[in-house]
Amino acid sequence: MKKTKKVLSLILAGAMMMSLAACGAKTQESKGTEAATGQESAGGAETTGEKTADGKQFKIGVLQLVQHTALDAANKGFIKALDDAGLNYTVDQQNAAGDQSTCQTIASKLVNDGNDLILSIATPAAQAVAGATSDIPVLVTAVTDPAASDLVESNEVPGGNVSGTSDLTPVKEQIALLKKILPEAKTVGILYASAESNSEIQAKMAREAIEAEGMTAVDYTVSSSNEIQTVVTSMVGKVDAIYAPTDNTIAAGMTTVAMIANENGLPTICGEEGMVKAGGLATYGIDYFELGYLTGQQAVRVLKDGEDISKMAIEYLPAEKCKLSVNEETAKALGIDVSNLK
Repeated sequence: MKKTKKVLSLILAGAMMMSLAACGAKTQESKGTEAATGQESAGGAETTGEKTADGKQFKIGVLQLVQHTALDAANKGFIKALDDAGLNYTVDQQNAAGDQSTCQTIASKLVNDGNDLILSIATPAAQAVAGATSDIPVLVTAVTDPAASDLVESNEVPGGNVSGTSDLTPVKEQIALLKKILPEAKTVGILYASAESNSEIQAKMAREAIEAEGMTAVDYTVSSSNEIQTVVTSMVGKVDAIYAPTDNTIAAGMTTVAMIANENGLPTICGEEGMVKAGGLATYGIDYFELGYLTGQQAVRVLKDGEDISKMAIEYLPAEKCKLSVNEETAKALGIDVSNLK
């Protein structure tokens, strides 16, 4: 009799444990669905995607170089694409605050954490992650030329564990826009950070376009954000306009650029819309949310569909995704008529 009671007790205990485990699994699934809200604040925040039918959950790490409008938009676009595809994932959001050594530290962390895929936003972040692993699939975005930045063997056939999207802007069209707005301009200062290889590429393209328009190009470079005020001030009286490409350092300090430039009557043509909103005059550029979304679709193809990243070509936004952006307040402050641009 005692033996029978003991057996019954063990059976009841086992049933209770199975019931509790089932409840726990249900709670975890519900939490995953509620947390599918996209990007949280940078610096280690984690968000979770919706559960899929097969229950497989992917770990994704994100390293963003610095917080500014364009890179934030690319990050959000990436997350939106994952959610739209119904991917089951957790994401570890990390931001290096513009520091290269911090990029290296975070890259090592994301690799050691065993992520299934790592997204790196901006060239220095991409170089740090690519240098930290040759096994984990790495997608890059907001990188002008991955091949020229030694991230892939070629943009057509990457050949390794890195692929992604390019934010190559229509530099020639942007300089043409400058000439249209400022037909009397003779000298254009190209403002960018010397440490960013993506900016060097755009600066070269800008010099060629400026000279083709019959103007003179002069480079003005900064090595850090601390030099922006001094360098922009030094441009006053020496140039007729400023061209600032999609440079992360300049974009993050665009309010400083605009404050000095606008006070001294210097129009600034920018590489992307966020810089215009921060006080620049105008741009004809790409939509970084759409760029991030395109990268997110690549992630789904790698994780969900098993596509070979070594054969996944670097992708670009089509021309129809580029758009004109004008800061009317800046134009008014500079006394420039932009009505003919609409």
